[in-house]
Amino acid sequence: MATKLVIIGLPSSGKTTVFNALTRAEAATGTFGASGDEPNLATVKVPDPRLEILTELFNPQRKVQADVQYLDVAGIAKGIAEKGMSGQLLGRLTQADSLVHVVRAFADETVAHTEESVDPLRDVETLNLELLFSDLGMIEKRAQRIEGQIGKTRGPERELLERELALMKKLLIALEDNTPLREVVDDLDEDESRLLRGFGFLTAKPLMVLLNIGEDQLGKGAGKLLADAHARFDAPKVMIDTIAGKIEMEIGQLDAEDAGVFLSDLGIADSGLDRIIGKSFDLLGLIPFFTVGPDECRAWTIRDGATAVEAAGEIHTDIQRGFIRAEVVDYEAMIAGKTMVEVKKAGAFRREGKTYIVQNGDIINFLFNV
Repeated sequence: MATKLVIIGLPSSGKTTVFNALTRAEAATGTFGASGDEPNLATVKVPDPRLEILTELFNPQRKVQADVQYLDVAGIAKGIAEKGMSGQLLGRLTQADSLVHVVRAFADETVAHTEESVDPLRDVETLNLELLFSDLGMIEKRAQRIEGQIGKTRGPERELLERELALMKKLLIALEDNTPLREVVDDLDEDESRLLRGFGFLTAKPLMVLLNIGEDQLGKGAGKLLADAHARFDAPKVMIDTIAGKIEMEIGQLDAEDAGVFLSDLGIADSGLDRIIGKSFDLLGLIPFFTVGPDECRAWTIRDGATAVEAAGEIHTDIQRGFIRAEVVDYEAMIAGKTMVEVKKAGAFRREGKTYIVQNGDIINFLFNV
């Protein structure tokens, strides 16, 4: 299943335009408000020049890139957490692997702003608070439910509820101190982490903040805004970048030659979409490894720090169950040698066991019992 990034933002932030830019989709813009409309969904291939080079070396029948999914949901209005998000919207957010917050930084008199002025840093703070209030509400309700159950239980079940209640109170303290849960979850012990699974708290998710700029802010124009955003919002598991959503969407509707002319006319070296998609992948703590051969060159996605046997399971559970060893070649060694024969001559071919930690860009062949 593809990794899912959910695009959020205040109404009229241009998030559907950014969705179209990132995915080359043609979803209607300007009409997707805070209703229960079905979200826009598209899968995007993650650009990786290493896979392109490996494909040239091995000339396979097909090339398969890693991918991510972007989901564009209804706008999140100021105060929505206090009133209570709809079950549909909250469900879509809790199921996200990461959130992408599109923030309006462009000026456009024809598009009204809900706060009557364009202030990107204010809007980042506004939505951060909405996510935090949503988590507060969920945790308070869960804590109250546990407190009502504890007196009716005994033995191991009661102990489990007491541990969960202690965890909820710990998380409440962080949120009441205006600390998003993504900054505390790594400090939880194994039991606490296990209890936390399945809740989908919004501030625990990695966050990308995309400042949606206009044409007049291209180049150095957005530099101060980006610097100010970094100074104020830089934190663990948070990435901040700019995107010219409307322009990038227009570029995506052109063929390669016309797109190049358009970029040149604007004084832009290249589109920023590959950078944003790549950062989306990095934000999730994911890395690719490659399998190569005459049939297929493919990028597989695993979490950073995964073992060889876990990587084998990404391809097929049978390979994981019957794992014997992994034959590993470093990407740079493969490019230097150009063929497996030369790589082996250079002593760059390795045999690794189940506990080997896969490195970004490893080329792996798995041996296994059927």
